[in-house]
Amino acid sequence: MPEDRLQRVRRVLWFVLAANLFVVVVKLIVGLRAGSLAVLGDAAHSGVDAMNNVVGLLAVNVAAAPPDEEHPYGHGKYETLAALAVVSFLSIAGFELVSGAIGRLLGSAAPLELDPLTFVLLGGTMLVNTLVAISEARAARTLRSPVLSADARHTAADVFVTASVIAGLGLVALGWEDADAWLAIVVAVLIAKSGWEILRGTIPVLVDSRAIEASRIRRFIGPVDGVLDVTDVRSRGDLSAEAFTELTVIVDGGISVAKGHEIADEVEGKLVDAGFTGAVVHVEPAEDQTQPGSTASVATHRQ
Repeated sequence: MPEDRLQRVRRVLWFVLAANLFVVVVKLIVGLRAGSLAVLGDAAHSGVDAMNNVVGLLAVNVAAAPPDEEHPYGHGKYETLAALAVVSFLSIAGFELVSGAIGRLLGSAAPLELDPLTFVLLGGTMLVNTLVAISEARAARTLRSPVLSADARHTAADVFVTASVIAGLGLVALGWEDADAWLAIVVAVLIAKSGWEILRGTIPVLVDSRAIEASRIRRFIGPVDGVLDVTDVRSRGDLSAEAFTELTVIVDGGISVAKGHEIADEVEGKLVDAGFTGAVVHVEPAEDQTQPGSTASVATHRQ
């Protein structure tokens, strides 16, 4: 049920938020202790994860509201907006990271203070992020949540960022002191890539691009007794989260209104089984087949 789904999304977000806050604190301690800009940038990257969780919790609470007069399709897009809001946080973190790295390359900076504990702690945060990313990705698929999906991708990117930071600090330990600044720029590029992937997934939903091709929707319906043709197929949303479709089925003009509703109900059932949140099916008679007492147009809706 939708309410149960949202409750489960909330629980996942709270768990991930706690894990992200732990990782942020550890990375901040390591970064400040070692004087590493790359590690501090990695901490900022993880901090965006935590902010994403907070925004996601707020959005999910709004999304839990049932459809109303002003939002007849429900409030599910607030989840998508929350995923989009993460991009703004990523942009700020990336800009600050590049600015600091350029400043360090053009100026002079104190040498980093590295010891085995630095690498152990960063390795521990990478393990935590790996477990969180795997668990959150599974929950996103099960619960069909764009917020969890976006955050899981970002957490997975954080794993690679931390791995890169550890490798870069190894180069610093070997004598290449500028490696930390260059690595900070690489981290910024990875942050930008993560933001682009989120944008690519959220913008089509917000501008009501089609959810899937009309031909696939026709295949979902399959052979339904009484349906002569399917036309005017429209869809919007994300089939993996919340999607709606509207279409017209052509039937024999001599059938009754009750039979038209029966056909529409069967079509709707197939569409909902295929993953659509709601479906609107219009029933129209075949041309030159309308008879007195038959149905000229029947519209049914399921959500």
